[in-house]
Amino acid sequence: MSLPKRIPLQYLISGVLVLVGVVPLYFYGTQVVSINRDRLKVNEQLLQNTVTKSLGDDIEHRQVTLQTSLGNLSAAVLVASGGDLKGDHVNTPELRALLESFISSADILDYATLLNDEGKGVSAGRIAPDAFIQRELEHAFAAARDGRAYNGQALTVGSGKDQRTTMLVSTPVMSNKHFLGMIGVVVDLQYLINSLKVASQGDLETFVVDHQGRLIAGADNHYATGQEMTGNQLVKNFVEQGQHSRLVATSEFTALRGNKTVLMLGTYSPVPSLEWAVIAQKTQADAYQSVNEMQHTAQVFALLAIALSISFGIFAARRIATPLQTLTKSSRAIAHGDFSQRVKVSSRTEIGELAETFNSMTSDLERFVFDLKRAAEENRALFLSSIQMLAGAVDEKDPYTRGHSDRVTRYSVILAKELALSSEEIEIIRISAQLHDVGKIGIEDRILKKPGALTPDEYEIMKTHTTKGASILRPVEMLKEMIPGIELHHESLDGRGYPHGLKGDEIPLIPRIIMVADCFDAMTTNRPYQAAMDPEYVVRIIHSLVNTKFDPRIVTALTTVFERGDFRIRRAAAVAAPQAQAVTESV
Repeated sequence: MSLPKRIPLQYLISGVLVLVGVVPLYFYGTQVVSINRDRLKVNEQLLQNTVTKSLGDDIEHRQVTLQTSLGNLSAAVLVASGGDLKGDHVNTPELRALLESFISSADILDYATLLNDEGKGVSAGRIAPDAFIQRELEHAFAAARDGRAYNGQALTVGSGKDQRTTMLVSTPVMSNKHFLGMIGVVVDLQYLINSLKVASQGDLETFVVDHQGRLIAGADNHYATGQEMTGNQLVKNFVEQGQHSRLVATSEFTALRGNKTVLMLGTYSPVPSLEWAVIAQKTQADAYQSVNEMQHTAQVFALLAIALSISFGIFAARRIATPLQTLTKSSRAIAHGDFSQRVKVSSRTEIGELAETFNSMTSDLERFVFDLKRAAEENRALFLSSIQMLAGAVDEKDPYTRGHSDRVTRYSVILAKELALSSEEIEIIRISAQLHDVGKIGIEDRILKKPGALTPDEYEIMKTHTTKGASILRPVEMLKEMIPGIELHHESLDGRGYPHGLKGDEIPLIPRIIMVADCFDAMTTNRPYQAAMDPEYVVRIIHSLVNTKFDPRIVTALTTVFERGDFRIRRAAAVAAPQAQAVTESV
C-alpha cells in the first residue's frame, strides 16, 4: 500500500498537538500523581506519628508533674513530722491535712496514703482500696524500702457505671538515705481513655500497652485492661525492643481480622518514664484510600485529556499546577508552625481530594497542638496549686500570720512591676514571696505561736526558717530560681541580717524586694508582740532604714505605689517608735 503524497494538515496538527501537548501532559500528570501519592502516604504516617507522640507526651508530662508533686509532698511530710513517722506519729492531723490537700489539688487522684516503715499510716481519698490495690500497695512498699519509686499495673476497680481504670504511683519518704516510709496515690486513668477516644477519629484505632504488652487503656471496649496484646505486630516490636525502645516507629504489617489477613499501617510512641507505648493503627485500605482514589481518577483524567484536545489539556495543566503551588505554600507555612493555613480548591478531581485530605490533616495537627498547650497549662495550674498548698499549710500553723504569704506576694508583685522587671522575673518573685516563710512549717508551735517576745534562744531557732525553707525546696528543680528569695529575705544591706550576714550587692534583687514587702506587712498587721502600725508611719520607718537594711530603689518604689494607693490597707492606730524598731529587727 502506497503512502499518500500529502498528509492532511489537520492530521499533522492533531498529531503534533497530541505529541507536544497531550503526551508530555500525560507523563507530567503521571509524575505528579506519583509524587502526591508518596506525599499522602507520608502525611498519613505523619498523622499517626503526631497522634501517638502527642498522647505520649501528654502522659509523660502528667507523670513527671505527678512525681514532682509527690516529691514536694514527701518534703512537706518530712518537715511537718520532724522526720519522725514512727508509731502514732504518722497519724497526725497535720499529715492527714497534707494528704487531703494533695488529693483535692488534682482531679485525677482518687486516693492517697502515707505509710511508715512499719506499714502503718494515714490515708485520704474518694475510694477505699480493694484487694487488688492492696496488693499493689505491698509491691510499692517493697520498692520504697529499696529507695525506688513505683509505677503499678493498670487495674479495673468498681463495676457498672462506677467502673474505672486506675494505677498506683508511689515514692519513698527518705531522710539522709534512711527509709522512713512511703507515699502512694491511686491515679484515675479516665483522662487517658478520654484522650484516646478523641484521637480515635474515623477508622483510626488507638490504645496504650505496658512493657510486657498488656493493655493499659483503649478507646473502645473491644479489649479489656490487662489483656495480652503481643499478637499485634506493633506491640510485639515494642516489647522486643525493651529498654532500647525510645523512638516513634511507623510500619506496615499484617493482622488477622476474623478469618482474614488484613494489611495494616501502624505507629507506636514510647512513654519512657512508665515503659508504656501509645499505639495507633489503621487498615491500609482506609489509610491509603485517598491514594487509590487519586490514582483511579488520574487515569480517567488522562484519557479525557487526550480525547478533548490540547486546549483542555492546557487548561487542565493550569488547574493542576495552581492547587499544587497553593498546597506547597501551605505546607511551608505549616512547617513553620502556622496551622491556620487551608487549601481552598473547588474541584471534584484528585486535586480536590488531595486538598480535603491536606485540610483535614492540618485541622488534626492544629487540634493536637492545642491539646498539648492545654495539657501544659493544666500542669502549670497543678504546680501553682502545690505551691499554694505549701504556703497555706504554713499560714494555718500560725493564726496571727494567716494571709501573710498572700499579702507579701501581692506587695512584692506590685513593687516588681513598679521596678519594670520582666514578666519572667515577676513570676519568680510571685512564687518566691508565696513560699518565703515555708520553712516555718518546721518551727515548733510553742515558738511559732508564742504570744509574746521570743527569748534569744527561741529567736535563734526562729531564724532557721530561712534555711529550712531553702532545704525544703532545693530538691525541686522547678523551684531552683526561687531559693534566693526564700533563703535571703532576712538579710540586711549592712550585713547584720541572717542567715549568712550578706552585705550590699551580695544580696540578689529578689530577696531585697521581698524583705521590704515582708517588713511592711509585718508592721501593718496585728501580731502577738505588737499592734498594727499606721501604714504612713511604717513607710517613714522603712525610709529611715535605707542603705542600712533596705535598698533605696525599692523603698522609692514603695513610696510611689503607696502614695498612688496601690497598697490598700485598713489603717490602724500608730505605735511607739521603740516598738517599731523591735519589729524591723524581727521581720
